[in-house]
Amino acid sequence: MDEQHAVFVGIDVSKDRLDVHLRPSGEAFCVSREAKGLDNLVNRLEGLSVALVVLEATGGFETTVAATLAGIGLPLCVVNPRQIRDFARAMGRLAKTDTLDTEVIALFAERVQPEARPLPEPVRSHLAELVGRRRQIIEMIGMETNRSRQAVDEHLAQGLAGHIAFLQKELDAVDQDIGDAIKNSRAWRETEALLKSVPGIGDVTARTLLAELPELGTISRHKIAALVGIALINRDSGLMRGRRAIAGGRTSVRAVLYMAALTAIRRRSPFRAFYDQLTARGRPKKVALVAVMRKLLTILNAILRDRTPWHHENA
Repeated sequence: MDEQHAVFVGIDVSKDRLDVHLRPSGEAFCVSREAKGLDNLVNRLEGLSVALVVLEATGGFETTVAATLAGIGLPLCVVNPRQIRDFARAMGRLAKTDTLDTEVIALFAERVQPEARPLPEPVRSHLAELVGRRRQIIEMIGMETNRSRQAVDEHLAQGLAGHIAFLQKELDAVDQDIGDAIKNSRAWRETEALLKSVPGIGDVTARTLLAELPELGTISRHKIAALVGIALINRDSGLMRGRRAIAGGRTSVRAVLYMAALTAIRRRSPFRAFYDQLTARGRPKKVALVAVMRKLLTILNAILRDRTPWHHENA
């Protein structure tokens, strides 16, 4: 691509429309989020030397837009809105309108140039939606269970018990759908088997990784750790050396890795020896557990990259 004519596109996605800003030309326009609007957007971008398109993740409204642009081969990155807000504050832009938001997204695309990441294909999107729904049902079961424990009125308690039973049936149905989705794909069956060969990795963790971490096995261990949010971030200034900590990332993936790391430690797997070495050297238990999560993710990344199952030597 001719760098002198490279175009960076920022798109602010809302329920009904898309605000678009192009850099470096400064051109801005608006289209609807319906089929005609997406066709108009595609027609306007296809004739340009697009280096990168950046969209904010906006509760699922961006999915159709991202799929449409990825379908015509445009390099695309869907970013966390917090990254854009932090970038805007760093530039001293505190005012907020749809037009200004879109301009900031385009500037972020041009100056930061985040890495274009692979988007979920339709089947993966379906699995991601099922996994997300499973998480929602589990949260609802937890909330209703807590309410039932506090209920004094017998009629109210019976109603809560009935709702919990209904949610449990919904959870079973979603689990069945997730299992069917994986069984219907030979590639996913093989990938799930590779993931589950690692101590501590069960159905939920493997399926969450399949659905919500498509980059696994395609990027370096440092990048995958940062993507999940378990890479240590320096907090230094001048002569002061701050405490390293993890931040950001994909909460749902980090949550299942946390449980997988706990399971691997409790089962006396090779990860337990690593955990014990760290605690014996004075590392706090929580710090040691995060280190196990990071080691676990690194091994999973290598296993999918090399397409080879777990061996004790991997530890």
